[in-house]
Amino acid sequence: MQAEDRAGSRADGPAVGAPAGEAAPGETEREAARGILRQPKAVWATAGASVVAFMGIGLVDPILPSIADGLRATPSQVSLLFTSYFLITACAMPVTGAVSSRLGGRRTLLAGLALVVVFATLSGTSSSVGELVGFRAGWGLGNALFVSTALAVIVGAASGGSAAAILLYESALGLGMACGPLLGAVLGEASWRYPFFGTALLMAVGFLCIAAFLREQPRPARPVSVLDPLRALGHRGLASTAAAAFFYYYAFFTVLAFAPFVLDLTPYRAGGVFFAWGVLLALFSVVVAPRLQSRFGSPPVLCAALLMLAADVAALGYGGHRTAMFCTVLSGALIGVANTVFTELALDVSDAPRAVAGAGYNFVRWFAAAAAPYLAPRIEEWSGGTRMPFLVAGAAAVAGAAIVRARRGLLTPRAGRPEPGGSTRDGTAALTD
Repeated sequence: MQAEDRAGSRADGPAVGAPAGEAAPGETEREAARGILRQPKAVWATAGASVVAFMGIGLVDPILPSIADGLRATPSQVSLLFTSYFLITACAMPVTGAVSSRLGGRRTLLAGLALVVVFATLSGTSSSVGELVGFRAGWGLGNALFVSTALAVIVGAASGGSAAAILLYESALGLGMACGPLLGAVLGEASWRYPFFGTALLMAVGFLCIAAFLREQPRPARPVSVLDPLRALGHRGLASTAAAAFFYYYAFFTVLAFAPFVLDLTPYRAGGVFFAWGVLLALFSVVVAPRLQSRFGSPPVLCAALLMLAADVAALGYGGHRTAMFCTVLSGALIGVANTVFTELALDVSDAPRAVAGAGYNFVRWFAAAAAPYLAPRIEEWSGGTRMPFLVAGAAAVAGAAIVRARRGLLTPRAGRPEPGGSTRDGTAALTD
């Protein structure tokens, strides 16, 4: 991951006819939409591998009950598949910048993909839930190296400015989150082991594509320290963004990891529900969120999305079976909006290089992704029902909205950072990582 900003010769300048440093209304969205499709092969190879990487997150959703039955495990034990994965991912985040600044983005991506191939294959051979949890932890390390570096590589290599690169990354995230449960359902109907083998095969293809099409990017003049992402969190805007994202991700992963047990569907039906969820996530990430931001600004849009998510997860816990399915699918739209806004704020709200700021932000938010799958089934056991875990998730989303509201003055891109579409506030050429 490139830790220092460098001038982006491909970045867009201010829109024609607009004042210096400002884009004409609506122009940035059109430029980003056009630019997202005109990318070099290296960007498409990285984005394609990113799709598969994000597929690995939701892959186990439709087969969680099958894994529990096959390995004679309880829901709380199976939930550790998420916890071990994201706990290792979170802990590895400060290290990924240091690794990529020394190895280079291409080698870091390949190392991450290689680890995922190995541990996804081993996951499919597990004979106990303990083994599977351990292999998922190794998978999380590989995914941390890949995912944290992929965004910086895409931004650095993409044409059309940073806005197009971020939209492309969010598209890969949404498509992966949509297809992961579908792949898990189709392959998991025969055996819960097959989705892991299928993911390993797809990641091996991604490895070959990146090896063939992606050239090594320039390394920073100064290698990134392990402590740099933690120091970046000293910026109040980035710290506020990460704190709000922590509570948001708790709600997000309560839905992702605990809802399958509440829905209690066959792998095919569960895969269909989470596929629809992922389609809405992708659509609202790429199409709806940028338009809402352009019209209302990031903090108001983020507050609204988080409050609506809180109401949605509360209804998921209190409603009947059909209501639970509807609210699960609907949450994808709200999560898609929040994902895009949080990503842009994390990259641009502070004066830290994007790679460093992103690592610090990810370090905080992935801890919530690790905590929610572990705590949700235990809250159910303590409370004696499925309502309380979702009420806690709703309260977490409200807490995130409260932080955004209280710190809204800090949650704006800093001067000199690229605005959507590639222009900067001071009218200079946009910078990329």
